[in-house]
Amino acid sequence: MEKRILVAVDDSTYSRKAIEYAAQMKGVITDLSFIIFNVQPTISDYLLHDSKRDAKATAALKEVIAKNEKTSKQLLENYKSKMIKKGVDEKSIDLVTQPRAMGTAKDILLYAKHQLPDAIVLGRRGTSRLEEAFIGSVANTVLEHAGVVPIWAIDGKITSSKIMVAIDGSESSLNAVDHISFMVGDNPDVKLVLLHVTPTLRDYCTIDFDKESEIVDEVIARGDKQCVDDFYTHAQQRFKAAGINENQISIKEVKSTINVGKTIVDEAKKGKYGIIVVGRKGMNDSFFMGSVSRYVVNKASNCAVWLVP
Repeated sequence: MEKRILVAVDDSTYSRKAIEYAAQMKGVITDLSFIIFNVQPTISDYLLHDSKRDAKATAALKEVIAKNEKTSKQLLENYKSKMIKKGVDEKSIDLVTQPRAMGTAKDILLYAKHQLPDAIVLGRRGTSRLEEAFIGSVANTVLEHAGVVPIWAIDGKITSSKIMVAIDGSESSLNAVDHISFMVGDNPDVKLVLLHVTPTLRDYCTIDFDKESEIVDEVIARGDKQCVDDFYTHAQQRFKAAGINENQISIKEVKSTINVGKTIVDEAKKGKYGIIVVGRKGMNDSFFMGSVSRYVVNKASNCAVWLVP
């Protein structure tokens, strides 16, 4: 079955990394096609306003529009050439450019809503709040507001194709299992590691408790184990239906250190994983974007984080 990903790009190092990654995925995901999508630069409001009443401004506006479109098309052609050089079939690549309408991030989301690709691929920029505010706003807005479409956030140079699926027994992590199963289920050589981080009381509350918290941790651990054991049964069924055999899957369980998100990132770095698949929400929506998934997206380096609704 064909899988189609939308690679949202601009003229930046981050987008070039996203393009490189998308091309690499052709060797992991069978029957993969691409839409390389660019939103053209903003046109001055003054020029738009003056063009309604001034002939010279109208001519200038037409010139700017034509220049933006030409520049965008050239950018897309350059990215297409890079992918072809990496072995991607030219026929599997579509190029789409459009004028900025509602804002770059909103335009990406609206286009994805209409086209329903299997994933949106973005170069991630910045990890600090200052960087996010000034150079990472588009990627972060897409990450925050994407609805049903998974987002692949790309950071740095990715050389590993090892895949980790972070699970917590939630519906969102089962969606993550469905997504990775669909994308790589046709590849008999792929290997998946299901990582479960056993949570503690501090993962739910930041207050410092006394020794009695150890008893609460034990209760949390027992309930978590029952939930995850049930989850494994459902996950195995999903994998089997997708054509992924038991010998392609391994399970790793670790205890939370400082927090669940940091533990996932540390395990990914230690194991040299190139892909971390994580659900956007956790149990009872407790780990909504802003906690575990946000931490993983912002802190994982030299890897792709597949964020699944």
